[in-house]
Amino acid sequence: MSQNKNSNEIKFRPAQAAPVAALVDYQSASIVSREIVKGATGRVTLFAFDEGEGLSEHTSPFNALVQIIEGEAEIIISGQPHRVAAGELILMPAQEPHALKALRRFKMILTMIRS
Repeated sequence: MSQNKNSNEIKFRPAQAAPVAALVDYQSASIVSREIVKGATGRVTLFAFDEGEGLSEHTSPFNALVQIIEGEAEIIISGQPHRVAAGELILMPAQEPHALKALRRFKMILTMIRS
């Protein structure tokens, strides 16, 4: 697979390995998302946050697992800040307020399981 392909050109298919960081691209002053798995019981979404971008405080009815694959983020859960870097995971519990901010541009996998 060519390294200079646009993320929209890279297909994610069952039973085939894919370069996770290449499946979503950064855009200046933006947050980009790409849903790669969606089902009745949950979904997996990739995000790319440019430096300084973020999501304001909100809640979710389901647990949300964040895996940082590149860069570094501040994730605030119930008012407590957490620095999360590439290779690390954090669980945002259901019904707990949380927010995200890119300390450096970062990419993450968000997995939500409905239960």
